[in-house]
Amino acid sequence: MMTSSRSPVEPRTALHRVIGDELRARITDGRLPIGAAVPSEAELCREFSVSRGPVRQALSALRAEGIIAGGQGAVAHVVGSIPTQSMTSFLSFSEWAHSTNRTPGQRTVELAKRAANQDVALNLGVPVGELVVEIIRLRLLDEVPVMVERTAFTLDAGRHLFDFDTDSGSIFAHLKANDVELVAARHTFDAIAAGEVDAELLDVPVGSPLLRERRITSTGSGVPVEYSDDHYLPDQVTFTINNTAGAANSVVRLIPDT
Repeated sequence: MMTSSRSPVEPRTALHRVIGDELRARITDGRLPIGAAVPSEAELCREFSVSRGPVRQALSALRAEGIIAGGQGAVAHVVGSIPTQSMTSFLSFSEWAHSTNRTPGQRTVELAKRAANQDVALNLGVPVGELVVEIIRLRLLDEVPVMVERTAFTLDAGRHLFDFDTDSGSIFAHLKANDVELVAARHTFDAIAAGEVDAELLDVPVGSPLLRERRITSTGSGVPVEYSDDHYLPDQVTFTINNTAGAANSVVRLIPDT
């Protein structure tokens, strides 16, 4: 049995994320439709048994995302829905590659159960030190390396990977075939410098610029299942975001450079 000394996730951060994610889930599934009043700070404090600090942080984040408006004397209300990704055209690298007539490939570098570090614990909503399943794969397009994939799954979801050849294809397709619920995803994009592992796998110098996508995939009720930190070669792919005014969703697609 693996043991680890647990260092707690910072309470204020954990609480405001819990509150914010629960409100997002209610907005996504229609319990709080557009135009509906958001529960007051006092109501949320009672519901979550917290002080006003985490509640105000959660509501501030929702305002910054354009999901709610009002507050500070006016009743806060829902003004937009949660942008979600196309599960078939974007979330799965393999499905996306096939849709663009490219051949996906993968080489597993590591698959293991290990104690969640603070970053993984925070994004999966589990205690630091809890067992999770982590995998590192080199992803290919037409046999050309394009991305290093680092993914952590909750133990309940990730256990299915140990009876699957992770070099054979889509992990998400395998998990969905095993009734793992993968419904919504939140994506964050930024630029980073290649570390030693990235440099070796992608055959670039250490410090080379890479495009990073961090993704949290959740169930329909908003429970995180997967946290991924993917590093792309910027000259191999670009990201295109299509928005429609007034539409409920934004569709994000990964486009191969040609």
